[in-house]
Amino acid sequence: MAKKVFIDGDVGTTGLQIRERLERRGDIDLVRIDPSLRKDIPARLAAFAEAEVAILCLPDAAAEEIVAAADAAGLATRIIDASTAHRVNPAWCFGLPELAPGQREAVAGAARVSNPGCWATCAILMLRPLVDAGLVGPASAPALSGVSGYTGGGKSMIEEYESGAVTGSFLYGVTQGQKHLPEITLYSRLSRPPLFVPSVGDYPQGMIVAFQLALDAPGMARAEEVLRSRYAGEPFVSVVPAAAHEPRVWPEALNGTNRVEISVHGNPATGSATVIAVLDNLGKGSSGAAVQNLNIMLGLDEAAGL
Repeated sequence: MAKKVFIDGDVGTTGLQIRERLERRGDIDLVRIDPSLRKDIPARLAAFAEAEVAILCLPDAAAEEIVAAADAAGLATRIIDASTAHRVNPAWCFGLPELAPGQREAVAGAARVSNPGCWATCAILMLRPLVDAGLVGPASAPALSGVSGYTGGGKSMIEEYESGAVTGSFLYGVTQGQKHLPEITLYSRLSRPPLFVPSVGDYPQGMIVAFQLALDAPGMARAEEVLRSRYAGEPFVSVVPAAAHEPRVWPEALNGTNRVEISVHGNPATGSATVIAVLDNLGKGSSGAAVQNLNIMLGLDEAAGL
């Protein structure tokens, strides 16, 4: 029997992509409401009550509001929240199955799952194993940089670029307040936030995140070994040779997939290393991750629809 799923907010970029992925599947039955009622709380709660899992693709305040309403109504519907509202809430399970041993099982049994941010997915997958192995100090405030397609900025930024109101690329978060920093800090096991100034590129989708650290040749080899060991057997996270992403590293290399590729680069002669992660910010960075978590929660093939 097909599993019933409600997408609350399926008119935005992430919600639309989740809906498109699920509509093609015979094992998922989407619960729908009249589009004119998409902001009506009673109608949405009725859809929650019918569904086994609700996926929230809403602004933070709206996500908090509907979760509070569902709790007040005593609904047992399981929830995946794609907003930033609950990512560092200890009552919610962080929806990054590859985070550490046991995390996939935690997602499978959770009633509330917070979908990671796109920047955070890249950063945490690189940093957490290296922090655990002692190659990155928790108090070191690692310096991150990266570029994302403009779809990562949501509806308003997409409209700016596609209307021609904005062209070119730009940096943002220059005051060190980028919204993913709390989750990167917490789940990478850092005691200080990383230094992070991301950028938006003049292209639709695809993302690269990099961080720099001092490692000699044995240290670089050890870092790659640690990462390979952590992600061995993972269906969506791969550690690839540096040559796979050199001499130019393309942010669009994994577009249309739910994959992440991590590689270790650098100059052993100077002891300068760079660890790089590439993903599709609309795939593993948002909608793909939500579908992956949904599959795990419902006991379905983790790769279904991906």
